[in-house]
Amino acid sequence: MTCRRVGGIGVPTWGAWVWTVPKQRKEVLRVHIRVTTLTENTVTKNGLLAEHGLSMLVEVGDLCLLLDTGQTHTAVHNARALKIDLSKVSHLVLSHGHQDHTGGLRDVLCQVGEVHLHALKDVWMPRYVVRGGEEPRYNGIPFERQSLVAMGATIHLSDGPVLINENVMTTGPIPRVTDFEGLDPDQKIRTPLGWRQDEIPDDQALLIRGRRGMVVLLGCGHSGIVNTLRRAQDVAQEERIVAVLGGTHLKAASLRQVERTIEALQHLGVETLGVSHCTGPAASARLAESFGDRFFYNNVGTVTEWEL
Repeated sequence: MTCRRVGGIGVPTWGAWVWTVPKQRKEVLRVHIRVTTLTENTVTKNGLLAEHGLSMLVEVGDLCLLLDTGQTHTAVHNARALKIDLSKVSHLVLSHGHQDHTGGLRDVLCQVGEVHLHALKDVWMPRYVVRGGEEPRYNGIPFERQSLVAMGATIHLSDGPVLINENVMTTGPIPRVTDFEGLDPDQKIRTPLGWRQDEIPDDQALLIRGRRGMVVLLGCGHSGIVNTLRRAQDVAQEERIVAVLGGTHLKAASLRQVERTIEALQHLGVETLGVSHCTGPAASARLAESFGDRFFYNNVGTVTEWEL
């Protein structure tokens, strides 16, 4: 197997192998981080579009990557409206394989061209939303793998964390440890024997480490925001959480779960929380009350920057 250098790290010329995070922690470089939310459920600025979905452009030094692509063409439309050149994106990370995070893949690839696409190995499972009295609705990636390869994607499917450069990595699979962050009963996998619960084993987050802590970006947080942050701390060998952005999947959470979540987030020392997408208005309001000026709504067009 041959490798070439992309963004300061070896990347193979075929798509099944990836660099994994080393066990020994190396000296972390100081870094400038800029995150622009391209797709989200809410918009407050003229000329931008909102939809049920999420996509965030992440710039870390010279590295430019995209976390998820939204459900349709909104990421591309909003990038153009914000005068962002998507052709500089070299890596695309999928937080999981739901349609509202992957439906914009073709539109994005038309702008990006050749790109390294990172996901966990179960991302193409045949997943559906199944609710009583309704027709099952397909909720997986709406494109065949080969069609994305033909558009320029080199697909890397892993079963663990992936190091993209010295500062940026994925969490890999997230163990479900807490007793208050459960499964979504409407999420199902179609099998020859019928429906089974989708535990969303391909759920992962993106994290960026710097010298004074890390920023964690969530897609939906299906595994639970607390489980996700604990996994991020373990993978990054970093306890300090400077900021958390993205979907928290608290829209249907009970009051007990929301309160337990807030308690855990405070205990984990989360400095700043920017919620999006599947957080829901009730949970967002309670999080805003708890975090005060350390809370914000991470909507379409929001730009956040850190020096870590």
